[in-house]
Amino acid sequence: MDYQESGVNIEAGRAFVGQIRHWVESTYRPEVLGGLGGFGGCFQLPGGYSQPVLVSGTDGVGTKLKIAQECDRHDTIGIDLVAMCVNDVLTSGAEPLFFLDYLATGQLNPEQLEQVVFGVSQGCKEAGCALLGGETAEMPGFYPVGEYDLAGFCVGIVEREQLLNGSQVRLGDVAIALASQGVHSNGFSLVRKIVETQELTWEAIPKGLDQPLGELLLTPTKIYVKPILTAMAEGLDIHGMAHITGGGLPENLPRCLGQNQSIAMNWSAWKIPPIFQWLAQAGSVAKEEMFNTFNMGIGFVVLIDPEQVEFALNTFNSQGIEAFEMGKVVSGKGGLESIFE
Repeated sequence: MDYQESGVNIEAGRAFVGQIRHWVESTYRPEVLGGLGGFGGCFQLPGGYSQPVLVSGTDGVGTKLKIAQECDRHDTIGIDLVAMCVNDVLTSGAEPLFFLDYLATGQLNPEQLEQVVFGVSQGCKEAGCALLGGETAEMPGFYPVGEYDLAGFCVGIVEREQLLNGSQVRLGDVAIALASQGVHSNGFSLVRKIVETQELTWEAIPKGLDQPLGELLLTPTKIYVKPILTAMAEGLDIHGMAHITGGGLPENLPRCLGQNQSIAMNWSAWKIPPIFQWLAQAGSVAKEEMFNTFNMGIGFVVLIDPEQVEFALNTFNSQGIEAFEMGKVVSGKGGLESIFE
């Protein structure tokens, strides 16, 4: 017997690396040393820092992958993977430097997986970080043929005195919400259960929605890196940031606060997008459960001085990001006030 008879095609794996080389190298920053194919990726730290701090993050895409595979659409799921990592790293005030991916599959399908890596490269370019390396694992018997799993790893950099850790947040600071592009990459086990119980296909367009479910739900997670870094470079003094992912606003927004602080919310500041209204109605999902599972139309939040609110809104809106004032920092025990009124 040989390795290929067991289900692992080494030659196909080597060919695949050559197939994705263009997408990987298209993300390179000047600090990248060497090329694709080594045992490790090398990256020289950028200059201009007196006390640089490296910030790392890792994440996956969850069961949104099932929808991509069932719809046979693989060119955006890599954007989700990058977004989930770089948005997390960004909350510390860090600029993402480089990214690595891990891709595991039951049987290597070069055409399918090239589309996945293409999406990863597009996400990296949107975030301004290099796709420094990765791993493609062919695991017959572990994953069914046609299925794959993804994980991502990101490293960013920030000056130590500019590292956001909650201590910069002050009472009276205003919470500015940045709109999401939809469901992003959380809550898809519930999404899939709702679609299943409704006996719908991914091609269905339910009442109240204007796109097929599959297309709508595969809209990639918004990457907020460049809009945030641009705003900071133009003078926006951000005291805290939160990426609204699993656990929604109730779990994630308090994570950027200091001690004895809460957020007083204006829940009429935005209209819940139609996809969340449909999910709540179709699945008979309680309001509290919706807010604890989904982003409900808000993908990212920044905390700023009240005097900078107009500047912040203008800066984000000029970059095509819908932004609005959604609350303020008050004394409290680390939660969100009036959450389900």
